[in-house]
Amino acid sequence: MKDKHAPEKCVATSASSGAVLRQMAEEIIGDDARDSRASPPLLTPEAMQQALHELRVHQIELEMQNEELRQAQAKIEDAKERYFDLYDLAPIGYLTLSAQGSILQANLTSTRLLEVVRAELIKQPITRFIYRDDQDIFYQLRKRLISTGEPQTCELRMVRSGGAILWAHLDATKAQDEGGAAALRIVLSDYSARKLAEDALQESYQALHSILDATLDGFWRIDVRGNILDVNPTYCEQSGYSREELLRMNVSDLEVAECAAASAKQTLTLIETGHGQFESVHRRKDGSLWQVEVSSTYRDAAGGQVFVFLRDISKRKQAEEKLQLAANVFSHSREGIMITAADGSIINVNAAFSRITGYSRDEAIGQTPQILSSGRQTREFYESMQHSLKQKGHWYGELWNRRKNGEIYAEMQTVSSVRDSNGDVIQYVALFSDITEIKAQQSKLEHIAHYDALTSLPNRVLLGDRLRHAIAQAQRRGQLLEVVYLDLDGFKAINDKHGHEAGDKLLIALSGSMKQALRECDTLARIGGDEFVAVLVDLPDVATSMPMLNRLLAAAAQVVHVGDLALQVSASMGVTFCPQQDEVDADQLMRQADQAMYQAKVSGKNRLHFFDVEQDRSVRGHHESLEHIRLALAEHEFVLYYQPKVNMRSGEVIGVEALIRWLHPQRGLLAPAIFLPVIEDHLRAIEMGEWAINQALIQMEEWLKVGLDIEVSVNIGARQLQQKNFVESLQAILKAHPQVKPSRLQLEILETSALEDVAHVFQVIEACREIGVMFALDDFGTGYSSLTYLKHLPVALLKIDQSFVLGMLDDPDDLSILKGVVGLASAFRLEVIAEGVESLEHGALLLQLGCEQAQGFGIAAPMAAHEVPNWVATWWQGSDWCNLPSASKEDLARLMASVELRAWIKAMDNYLKGERASQPSLDRQQSYFKQWLKIAGQDPCFSHPSFAAVNELHAQINMLASEVCDLHVKGREAQVQTRIGELHALQDCMLEQLQTLVQ
Repeated sequence: MKDKHAPEKCVATSASSGAVLRQMAEEIIGDDARDSRASPPLLTPEAMQQALHELRVHQIELEMQNEELRQAQAKIEDAKERYFDLYDLAPIGYLTLSAQGSILQANLTSTRLLEVVRAELIKQPITRFIYRDDQDIFYQLRKRLISTGEPQTCELRMVRSGGAILWAHLDATKAQDEGGAAALRIVLSDYSARKLAEDALQESYQALHSILDATLDGFWRIDVRGNILDVNPTYCEQSGYSREELLRMNVSDLEVAECAAASAKQTLTLIETGHGQFESVHRRKDGSLWQVEVSSTYRDAAGGQVFVFLRDISKRKQAEEKLQLAANVFSHSREGIMITAADGSIINVNAAFSRITGYSRDEAIGQTPQILSSGRQTREFYESMQHSLKQKGHWYGELWNRRKNGEIYAEMQTVSSVRDSNGDVIQYVALFSDITEIKAQQSKLEHIAHYDALTSLPNRVLLGDRLRHAIAQAQRRGQLLEVVYLDLDGFKAINDKHGHEAGDKLLIALSGSMKQALRECDTLARIGGDEFVAVLVDLPDVATSMPMLNRLLAAAAQVVHVGDLALQVSASMGVTFCPQQDEVDADQLMRQADQAMYQAKVSGKNRLHFFDVEQDRSVRGHHESLEHIRLALAEHEFVLYYQPKVNMRSGEVIGVEALIRWLHPQRGLLAPAIFLPVIEDHLRAIEMGEWAINQALIQMEEWLKVGLDIEVSVNIGARQLQQKNFVESLQAILKAHPQVKPSRLQLEILETSALEDVAHVFQVIEACREIGVMFALDDFGTGYSSLTYLKHLPVALLKIDQSFVLGMLDDPDDLSILKGVVGLASAFRLEVIAEGVESLEHGALLLQLGCEQAQGFGIAAPMAAHEVPNWVATWWQGSDWCNLPSASKEDLARLMASVELRAWIKAMDNYLKGERASQPSLDRQQSYFKQWLKIAGQDPCFSHPSFAAVNELHAQINMLASEVCDLHVKGREAQVQTRIGELHALQDCMLEQLQTLVQ
């Protein structure tokens, strides 16, 4: 802006210079000259010259000052020009307003911002260019500026000449116009671009909030101290807190104490860096915990705020745990696992698969299960499997497969189909276990169960099965069937004279000869010590069988050489036929043949006798016996005695077995073996069985009155068990005694009872289990045993027959059978109880075999009902049974060795006394005792002093036995008798040392 007063400033400067010259001249002339102004002063030449010199100096100084003045004036003019250029060309607008708001001055930028020429701005009110709705903003700014004098600022909308909106920022200060009146100086800047950016940012912010409010994840905005500044509705819902509650909280308030330290450290890292991810556990308002994944990808550097997202991963964690569990099961399962696609191609296998099959995972993947095929299964087998998978979604069964090395193995396999949401099969999962050893053991046990151990002929179980099939086949074909019951004559005498070993060899030889006398389609079975049964099938008539019967008699009578002995017996045979006029079953045919054999023996032995139904006098006696039993039931002559069953380790009385007795008026108390066989196949057996159950329940009610709640087991026969309404009858009897819990009643059945109709018996047992009554399988192990029963009959208890228990102390075979039965019960998860426990030694040995439950005369004889409560209360106190030694299963080998030693010494006694034909083997390399000595001797940790003593005693016994046998052969019986005592003494010492090792 140009300054109007510039010329006056220059004139004043010149005038001031003249005044200076005059002042200098006056100082030269002096005060006297000023006083006498009328006449000029007289100057000396020197003074005049001095004055002129000074005058020239001042003149020169004046000229220099004038030059400086001119230069300064030029600079001022140049600055003015530059000022006005900058004023107009400044990037922001400048306006000078009057106090009333009229525009006094405006720079070029202002005109460009408002899109007008300067002339259209000057003297115009500024409100003319302000948007109508924002004019009040300007009025308020002017008012504050005038009243306070302080600079003011505002933002408002201005209108360009074309009507477009200008977003303007105003900075206002107080000023004066040219006349000195109050004015306003306005700095005008365009912030339209910033406004647009802010609006866009606000829209983005609103959109972000909408997204955050709608997202399924929780959201925080927190400061550097972890205080929550903002939160979305999702987190409010997840945590149970309201928004207002959360905004007053810190992050640490939501974290579980156990995780707080680790979470605080991770949260700090997240705040410092603005990004990161970790897992934590938060506590809801109701106190429940939930797992959360915390993450951030944004940090406001200026404000130190962090955007945090929180995802509820509780379900994911549960799923991960399930997946991990499934992975652990898959990896560590002892069962092989194979997963195939729907087309059968293998997509995954576990380590157990490789261990069982020999194929590595890489070798198996991409193949099909066909690589394991053994070829033993038929096409129909696999079709049945596919049908089951299609209809049921799973298949379970046994099959034979082939390992990589070609070895055939058996496996138990379960195959399940995996379907998608549409029900389509996408995968198959097969789980299998190697049961080759189990199958081998099962085969051995089934052989034991179905074949005689000595002769390898079929036993009574297999005989019964084949006889029933033969009867059905004979009826279908219309042919004749013969049952031959054969008993050896004179065998007992040979056994007693020459010993069991010679007798066994004789039986083996005769069994082979008699089997060769028959055809391949016939069956020869051994059912007792010297009793055999032959079943001859496909006979057109009786005459056809005569050559075979004669050959059978001849085979039984042939001479058998055993060592130096020539042994010979004969046979008495009874023969019966099927079909007969009346329908007969297998058991009836067996009894008929047995009766005919008895007649052959009575008639002179070494012959055969045919059964004659018409002339069989035993029938009348049978009916007479049935009538006597009917009368005894009517006269209440039958009573129940009770034999306790105990746990030998704890002393607990686990129950009693009800045993029927006949209190005969003339013959006294009769055992059941005398009268029960008479009614075995008669309806009277059902009546007797129901009486026994009812009587037992009555007695249980009486015991409950005196505080004795005990389980009672009752024996039931085959005919009673197989009646169609057995379950209904049992329920009716139980209903009549509501005080007795059905679970306190146990029913015992013989294995032969279950043989006749396994399917029906299974249904009966299952129905009884539903009402609480459990079953026990009695006399298990007597030759009727079959794994089929244990697999299909849901019994709860096995009772080991007393014949094995009685012989277990000195018969290794009986002990082995006991061991096998106990192991079998354990394998099928059944309880086991031993009958016939006669002594503490029996009990101790059973405990070492793992059988804790027992009954027998060594514990208590069957007793009258009134004696039971007192016996139960007092039997364990002071009893020797509570001091039974306990031993681990590791001691079983030594135990077997002890039993075998006793058996061997007993055989040696029989030989030396002449009761046995051949001496027992002195070289027992395969014996339990020899094997135990060898294994224990190889164990470097086995340093028990008794072992050395046992080893020494074993050598002494062998040496002494050899010497005694030599004396016996030489006929020196006096010396033999003396040395036998020494042998027994050594035996006692060895048994004592073995017991020390067991303890």
